Amino acid sequence: MGWELGVAGLVVGMLIAVVTAPVGVSGAVFLLPVQLSVFAVPSPAVTPTNLLYNVIAGPGALLRYRRNGALTGPLVRRLMLGTLPGVVLGAVIRVFALPGPRVFRLLVATLMLPLGIWLITRTLCPMPAEIRRPEPAPRTITALALAVGVVGGIYGIGGGSILGPVLVGRGVPLAKVAPAALASTFATSLVGASTYALLSLAHSGSVAPDWFLGLACGLGGLVGGYFGARLQPRLSETFLRLLLGILATALGTVYAINALR
Repeated sequence: MGWELGVAGLVVGMLIAVVTAPVGVSGAVFLLPVQLSVFAVPSPAVTPTNLLYNVIAGPGALLRYRRNGALTGPLVRRLMLGTLPGVVLGAVIRVFALPGPRVFRLLVATLMLPLGIWLITRTLCPMPAEIRRPEPAPRTITALALAVGVVGGIYGIGGGSILGPVLVGRGVPLAKVAPAALASTFATSLVGASTYALLSLAHSGSVAPDWFLGLACGLGGLVGGYFGARLQPRLSETFLRLLLGILATALGTVYAINALR
């Protein structure tokens, strides 16, 4: 029934956002398999539905980070400079030259599984300060954001699930990464959802988002994201790095199993 679907989407969106917002992940990448397996959202409508979730859920965490003054600094601008044009390109690729979902799952598993294990290992056994990697150069960050934006436009993920572990693994403090990644995710998702809405006018098929489900999940994410961001200052950097590593490892494992079935 419609109300049952709405309640389920609300609860799922809230639970995901509470856990993922403190580490700069919107949660859309975890919502994607739920949409496909549980809610049976057709493809490619699942992609703009995920982006719609990010648009609605994002302001909850961002409002809290803004109050803490965590949204200032050049990292936010560098990420947006790459992700915004990337998501438009990704949306066009998704509609007119669709890569199969199995390829995407394999790519996510190949990237996230070793990255998550590496983050957990380095957090539990940190490197000496003198041999730690420096933070990546601004051009490197923008190029990475562009690639992640394309992936986000194709598959409906905000990109924080990829940007967060990579930047933290390269030495950027998580307290700086989390708000910047969520701000980039919100802006990228807004542009991406708008692009899909325009493409749906000129393309037949399930291109438009599932508005009801996207709104329900997004409202849950709005509440959960606010409380998740509120928790972040109370959590240690070590715990947050471990949480991010565990999320990345779990995500890579789930996608690897789904891809190999």
